[in-house]
Amino acid sequence: MIKVSSLYPKQEGGHFDMTYYCTRHIPMVEKKLGDACKWITVEQGLGGATPGSQPIYVAMSHLYFDSVEAFQTAFEPHAASILGDIPNYTSIPPTIQISEVKM
Repeated sequence: MIKVSSLYPKQEGGHFDMTYYCTRHIPMVEKKLGDACKWITVEQGLGGATPGSQPIYVAMSHLYFDSVEAFQTAFEPHAASILGDIPNYTSIPPTIQISEVKM
């Protein structure tokens, strides 16, 4: 199992529209990726490690697939439309990480 994470770091003056992300972007991604995407989680940052500190990330999403190959096969035909939607919900460039799920 692999996890594809999109991490949106908190930036001074950065904009992130969580409503659009959850109601428009993620459903579009889910539809385009189809059954290859096993599940999706979305998180909104609330705070850092110490009380009252700011979160490192304003938002994160995690998409789960059986393999890197399954992700690539599902994503590549739709990459332009998925990535092209980013300016509709944020001015923050995401950091993308692919991880192997161990537990």
